[in-house]
Amino acid sequence: MNKIKPTLIFLLLSCIAYSQKEPVKIEGEAQGTTYHIIYFDKANRDFKPEIVQILKDFDLSVSTYIQNSIISRINSNQKNVEVDKYFIACFKKAKEVWKNTNGAFDPTVYPLVNAWGFGPGKKQKIEPKKIDSILKFVGFDLIKLKGKHIVKKDSRVQLDFNAFAQGYSVDVVSEFLNSKGITAYIVEIGGEVYAKGKKLDGSNWTVGIEKPIDNKETTNDLKALVSLENLAIATSGNYRRFIIENGVKYAHHIDPKTGYPTKNNLLSASIFAKECISSDANATGVLVMGLEKAKLFLASHPELQAYLIYSDEKGNYQEYETNGLKSILKEAE
Repeated sequence: MNKIKPTLIFLLLSCIAYSQKEPVKIEGEAQGTTYHIIYFDKANRDFKPEIVQILKDFDLSVSTYIQNSIISRINSNQKNVEVDKYFIACFKKAKEVWKNTNGAFDPTVYPLVNAWGFGPGKKQKIEPKKIDSILKFVGFDLIKLKGKHIVKKDSRVQLDFNAFAQGYSVDVVSEFLNSKGITAYIVEIGGEVYAKGKKLDGSNWTVGIEKPIDNKETTNDLKALVSLENLAIATSGNYRRFIIENGVKYAHHIDPKTGYPTKNNLLSASIFAKECISSDANATGVLVMGLEKAKLFLASHPELQAYLIYSDEKGNYQEYETNGLKSILKEAE
């Protein structure tokens, strides 16, 4: 999985003594990005070998950047491919969010992602006829899960879980820590975060949301700080992955209904939920919708909280936040 999207800055804050002098800190590289995990454990156990294996197994299920992964084999129409628990969880969540967002989130955009040069496939020459031809086999109603097998109405349908699988990998690692009796931790993979419990001093975990400035290489200054406890956050933005063609910027978020990269004044969408897979998938859907549709969507989904950064008619940053964030979000100094 290649999804470099550090839109959330992971703040490694100092901690006081617990039952060990220091918390356990694990970091590394996976899914084309980095990960950082901090947890408190009386036995001071090092779970890195197990977590490394979990992330490898995860990629072998849902990464389109691995040729023999389950999703890649399904996309190439190999016969009798049996899906695993990771794939099933992603597929079911994708179907749920696809329905809730009225198709703004749709993982069958994969052929379009490749055509625009945002996937592992070779970029194609973009012209209306080409987009129209691809749109004929884009739509989550053209594919279904039957037992442990995928059934397509059109063999050209392909899936791309990269827009939200990284968030789910955060949940998978969190579930592993839960199984080991860890009750205070924070897991960050590629900028997607879930935090459980509190730090040793009794305060919540803190992450920062970047200013949405075009920048493919390094982190940006912070726009806001968020206090997390038993909560996930994922951010989608148009300032990390984009191409410039003939002087025009094209962001990597593809509108499944038009076949073209989204064009609206919404610059980034940070979505809060109880599970990171929900945060990540809905952040993508909200960014595709644009600001006004996103407000209506969020009003009908109180299980989600959101912090949206958009550009006004003068090009200045403006923010919109749902009421549930009042107590945990503040502007960065």
